[in-house]
Amino acid sequence: MRQFVVEADGGSRGNPGPAGYGAVVLDPVTGETLAEAAEYIGVATNNVAEYKGLIAGLKAAKALDPAAKVRVRMDSKLVVEQMSGRWKIKHPDMKPLAAEAGRILPPGQITYEWIPREKNKHADRLANEAMDAGKRGKQWEPSASMAALNTGTGSADSGAARVVGDAAAGAARARAALATGPGAGSGAAPASPVAATTATVPAPARAATAGAPAAGWSAPDLGTPTTFVLLRHGETALTPEKRFSGSGGSDPELSAAGRRQAEQVAAALAARGTIQAVVSSPLRRCRETAAAVAARLGLDVRVEEGLRETDFGAWEGLTFGEVRERYGDDLDAWLASPKAAPTGGGESFATVSRRVSATRDRLLTAYEGRTVLLVTHVTPVKTLVRLALGAPPESLFRMELSAASVSAVAYYSDGNASVRLLNDTSHLR
Repeated sequence: MRQFVVEADGGSRGNPGPAGYGAVVLDPVTGETLAEAAEYIGVATNNVAEYKGLIAGLKAAKALDPAAKVRVRMDSKLVVEQMSGRWKIKHPDMKPLAAEAGRILPPGQITYEWIPREKNKHADRLANEAMDAGKRGKQWEPSASMAALNTGTGSADSGAARVVGDAAAGAARARAALATGPGAGSGAAPASPVAATTATVPAPARAATAGAPAAGWSAPDLGTPTTFVLLRHGETALTPEKRFSGSGGSDPELSAAGRRQAEQVAAALAARGTIQAVVSSPLRRCRETAAAVAARLGLDVRVEEGLRETDFGAWEGLTFGEVRERYGDDLDAWLASPKAAPTGGGESFATVSRRVSATRDRLLTAYEGRTVLLVTHVTPVKTLVRLALGAPPESLFRMELSAASVSAVAYYSDGNASVRLLNDTSHLR
């Protein structure tokens, strides 16, 4: 019995946003690429794109040999766990996709394995090529040499290549059918947009077209951004009392409410299936929140000193009113200038900004092109958002940031940043 490895991936630039998938079928012994599939699917979520990548990969494997054993490797923990039957499928958008994937081959022929993203680069590249093509108003297409193979003008020595060529020709016929519509009076529905626009081809030689410029006006291709999902820790006993709680105080643990919040956000992030690494402030409340998420995602937690909260000096543990009563002049100075520090040797916002900026730059280098969860505090989150917006320091006082809230900033290769989310608490309701 033949064996194949299917690697699949999907992505969304916005989640939801412009989305695409990629899939590749490999020979497990030689590592040879036997088939590829990719498609721009319009506006969708990461999870939808990942499931569509799985479906395309399984269909490509079935076209090669419907009796083959298939080992699916994906960096989506959500898809792997749901298709393995270990996680329930609750989201209404996922259920029909999972059912479709389950019908392609008998369950006994398929196994699922989670892999880190760096080991899924081939499928990731195809997904990004599909999204790039979609941005230009086109669908992903094979290179010219592979198109020749599919029409029979090129050489195809292996049976696998011929089978895949036939599959690609079928996709081309479906595209033509979609373009012309059903026959007059036939009553048939148009072909599925997914089936009609997916090209499945042998491994392409893309060197000839890699540098070809896009026609007309278009935005520069900045590639996959590095995305920081910014999670404020769950509640501690000090949170509902609105007391200053920085890095110079008692380092409180999560309260019972905070632990519930950590589990709620962990479930929500697992359902999204986009987080690829978890980095936490060293303070206990963040490490506990990060641990809950990482356990659900099957990831390790990296502790980053630069993500700790401001040191509020003598104000630690006090309410704003108590600080006003005891240190009124110092509080006025702190509110008026980012260079002013809290009483007793605390950190100014200017100092925190330098620390957070340096941490941001280190993490952008370490996790280029990936989606990373940063579990941190009010001031670091607000600082990252402020810097992304190019807003003045006083904007820190004009942002609301609830316990266990999620924000997000995407960083592009040209140095620009885009704030995508701020203070989302929908997972807590």
